[in-house]
Amino acid sequence: MTSKTNEAASETATDTAAEASPQTHEFQAEVARLLHLMVHSVYSNKDIFLRELISNAADACERLRQRALTAPDLIAGDETFRIRLETDKAAKTLTVSDNGTGMSRDELIDNLGTIARSGTRAFLKGLGEAKDGQALIGQFGVGFYSAFMVADRVEVVSRATGSDEAWIWRSDGQGSFTVEPVDPENAPARGTRVILHLADDALTYAQDSTIERIVREYSAHVPVPIVLASEVEPEEEAADDAEGEEKAYKDATPKIEEREIADGSALWTRNKSEIKPEEYKEFYGQISRQFDDPALTLHYRAEGRHEYSVLLFVPSMTPFDLFDPDRKGRVKLYVRRVFIADDVDLLPAYLRFVRGVIDSQDLPLNLSREMLQSNPVLEAIRKGVTNRVLSELQKLADNDADAYLKIWQTFGSVLKEGLYEDFERRDKLLSLARFKTTKSGEGWRTLAEYVADLKENQTQLFYAIGDNEAAVKASPQLEGYHARDAEVLLLSDPVDAFWVQVALGYGKPFRSVTQGAANLDAIELPEEEKNEADEEAKTDVAALVTRVKETLGDAASDVRISSRLAESPVCLVAPEHGPDLQFEKLMSRRDGAPGGAGSKPVLEINPRHALVKSLARHLGDESAKAFIEDASWLLFDQARILDGKHPSDPAAFAGRLSRMMEKGLA
Repeated sequence: MTSKTNEAASETATDTAAEASPQTHEFQAEVARLLHLMVHSVYSNKDIFLRELISNAADACERLRQRALTAPDLIAGDETFRIRLETDKAAKTLTVSDNGTGMSRDELIDNLGTIARSGTRAFLKGLGEAKDGQALIGQFGVGFYSAFMVADRVEVVSRATGSDEAWIWRSDGQGSFTVEPVDPENAPARGTRVILHLADDALTYAQDSTIERIVREYSAHVPVPIVLASEVEPEEEAADDAEGEEKAYKDATPKIEEREIADGSALWTRNKSEIKPEEYKEFYGQISRQFDDPALTLHYRAEGRHEYSVLLFVPSMTPFDLFDPDRKGRVKLYVRRVFIADDVDLLPAYLRFVRGVIDSQDLPLNLSREMLQSNPVLEAIRKGVTNRVLSELQKLADNDADAYLKIWQTFGSVLKEGLYEDFERRDKLLSLARFKTTKSGEGWRTLAEYVADLKENQTQLFYAIGDNEAAVKASPQLEGYHARDAEVLLLSDPVDAFWVQVALGYGKPFRSVTQGAANLDAIELPEEEKNEADEEAKTDVAALVTRVKETLGDAASDVRISSRLAESPVCLVAPEHGPDLQFEKLMSRRDGAPGGAGSKPVLEINPRHALVKSLARHLGDESAKAFIEDASWLLFDQARILDGKHPSDPAAFAGRLSRMMEKGLA
């Protein structure tokens, strides 16, 4: 044997020995913090740990069931999936086992030692804001770690499907874990066994009655049967001889008896009339990993050209992943009760808050990823279910306005994405939309109500956009609309800047109050607002407008007299053609552009304002030339500040302001 061969053999032996001995790993920092919270339990309801472990086990079974569609050998000899729960009072343990896909050594380390997604940060942030953190577990992919709420130590024995190797993961939740090989004889033939060594204050979870109650409450409708294994003490029989004594002793040995406590039936296949509200809630909690009551439940079976069953829920609480950048839905696709995928776009992105299942009778079981994207049957299902969800929301809005308003307040900003993306259903979505307006007060208005109250000669639907409702209400650009009692939609969601550019409301275009000419002259002022002196004021201020325009140069695309101002001296608006000011601001934030980037604004001057009139009277005074120049720039910067921007030149602004104050005090 050569030296290189000896060296390679030595390295192999060393690697094998190292792999065979327990290897200690540190938890990811955020997982360590999470475990600290679990161990020092901050949750009022510890029962949820079992729901999380059962959900994980069911997922493992469902994923292997899917793989077996194209590779049936994976489950040869053990085709029936199940979850097994076993209590042991003497050993103070609870064991959760499944015959699902199982995990390799690397998968144990990756899945149980780190959380790759950003969910942990969101969980920890949400925990600081929540009164009771139980509603957050499961939402954030941290369900496994809830086992440490009831266990001093957790062991996970797992064998990946088709593998001859088995591994055991151990941790006490104190910052590290070990992984080492385990004798295959002591491991499941495939799948995972989670053994919880219960803490002294959690021994009730070793009682069958407790386990049955939790399964009945939280996991009765997982799509995999659940059995409970427990010891049964046989009755001792009297014996007359030595042989009989030995037989009686053997018969008195405790036996393990299994009984089914959940049959794995699919709730969505049952008739609605057979299902109780609490069963719907249990299933919703299991599939959504949330603890709120569903705001809307949609259960029906479509028959005809395509057959499929639908059981969907609209949450009453915002899911943590609602604004994930990928905007993926969370509805699970089944084909004849076989799980296919949970990342298929079964609904448009603006309905991604909906949770539930769709089970098709027509799709082939061996769907490839490419077929999922372009299958005509799936497209028909997507269209039919989307229309049904929107119609059910509309029905709720018509029959129970308060209940619907809660849904809108929670998910309205997401539904409005459809106004921009879904031309086909835009009218339906506009009918569902609710708006804050200058006349809504504490309530909300529909677009139909807004259109019914249009002023005479009003041909456009006015809107104002800002970062929040209070900021929009304070916009000086609203003053002329207030004066004419013209209602303005107050929009404060980022998506609003997009959909208003493409939508029509009952045949009328939307018009920003901060863009182009105000077009208010056609709407008459109330008699008490009319003033003959206004026309004279416009004539007097015209020369001032010319001077200000010359002074500002390229800083403003135009300077003009305003019909939209009533109380403020100045405001900024966008040019007639081009983006609205708020849309431009939004895009500059997204692209990281400086605040002043974009098209040059228009400065509008209020000819009725006392300050403007006073400045106009000083135009003929040569000694006031520098004063007028400073005032022109200060008016421009004042308009920028009112628009939420910084002065164009902070140092020059401070100098001009100081000179004006000195002159005023002289």
